[in-house]
Amino acid sequence: MSRPNKTPLLKSFGKAPASEREIALVGGCGRWRVPEETPVAFIYNGRNYAVMLATPADIFDFAVGFTLAERIAENLGEIDSVEAHYGDEAVDIRLSIAPAALERFDLRQQRRNLVGRAGCGVCGVENADVFFEKLPLVGDEKKSVSQSAMLNAIRALPSHQPLNALTRSVHAAAWAGDDGRILLAREDVGRHNALDKLAGALICADENAAGGFLVMSSRCSFEIVEKAARAGMRAILSVSAPTDFAIRKAEEANIALYALAGEQIAAF
Repeated sequence: MSRPNKTPLLKSFGKAPASEREIALVGGCGRWRVPEETPVAFIYNGRNYAVMLATPADIFDFAVGFTLAERIAENLGEIDSVEAHYGDEAVDIRLSIAPAALERFDLRQQRRNLVGRAGCGVCGVENADVFFEKLPLVGDEKKSVSQSAMLNAIRALPSHQPLNALTRSVHAAAWAGDDGRILLAREDVGRHNALDKLAGALICADENAAGGFLVMSSRCSFEIVEKAARAGMRAILSVSAPTDFAIRKAEEANIALYALAGEQIAAF
């Protein structure tokens, strides 16, 4: 069995594209910085798997987080290497996974092309059953997070969003300690991409996902709960309220859901 904490070999080819660019507004009313939305292809041992539209930054974190969220690898040790190939208009992420992971991959691979828009974390599935797969329990009981810690995290979040400060149009996923101090954050045009990047960064840094809480700059939808559960995250704080389906799936995984409600935090 692959060692769970083995770090994959990382290689980069070509020049990484910029995450944003400046444009002139119509009518000569000034200039604006807009984020890039780049096709990012995931290729496992030469097999095409998915193309996601994403911000072309933190690509190695994205590769690890997406691969684990999709259950292509069970742990970091099953990812042998990650190569980021940067082109003029797209990024290819070419991963080599362990034989056991590849065997599972071939058995479960659905015969379809998975194309994901930036706003969708579950595009390309062939039937609804995947939405109702039971999520793993993240703990015996729901995690309790103090109001003060969550308010601290919400207030600190903008200072960890440099790309959003420039463009005003990207999401962030951040990891906060139990005191509300933000320890790590990632940004992307897609909220689920931002979470994949954060999860990948956390596991590469060997951070314990049970010892803090997730902060999302967006609403909390089904795919956010699913990805959090797969990463072992026990609590989610979102800027906007969760959907009904997200609440039901969080109950299933024993994830505590919180959202900003004016100057207070609401528990769901």
